[in-house]
Amino acid sequence: MNRTQVERYFKVLAGLYPKRCRIILTGAAAGSLYGRVRATLDIDFAVRTADWPAFEKAVRRTTELTGILAQYGEDIDRWSMISYLDYDKHTRLYKKIGSLKIRLMEPSYWAIGKLARYLDTDIRDLISVLKRTATPWTTCLAVAGRALKHSPKSTACALYRRQVEDFIRASGKKVWGRDFQPDPAVRLFRRSAGIPA
Repeated sequence: MNRTQVERYFKVLAGLYPKRCRIILTGAAAGSLYGRVRATLDIDFAVRTADWPAFEKAVRRTTELTGILAQYGEDIDRWSMISYLDYDKHTRLYKKIGSLKIRLMEPSYWAIGKLARYLDTDIRDLISVLKRTATPWTTCLAVAGRALKHSPKSTACALYRRQVEDFIRASGKKVWGRDFQPDPAVRLFRRSAGIPA
């Protein structure tokens, strides 16, 4: 998935669905627009629209025409046991295509999903996007901690905590430079998560 493919997808969709619509991109498609390009044939987004049946029909046809699968929902916070918090208030306008307003999740909120899944591809995406966007570690890890704090208690919470702390220790210097110190970063994450010292 690259910028051209993402934009082509939404140009086709805009032609089939000319009504006003707000799209919030996440996943690999958002990563590609932030500068991280890797092979993927799907696109993930939240959508706000008044005519859901017509939108679903337009997406099905867009998939037929482009070969790009879409995973979308009114509230993508329900996709994971780890909360995306108020992600819809933390977006950046990418561009308008027809009547579609395409927005990207801010990198620190986008990172929640990557940290929760934490496959090798997610780790590479995180390193590249957080570095390219110069997202401060204080912002990123405070948001990651709040996501844990506001998630319903489950086995996913303990796993997410381990994965965030592993990312800090194993990949922090790759993102934030040689002077990055993992221990203060872990403490900030835990404090934001409400984990006792």
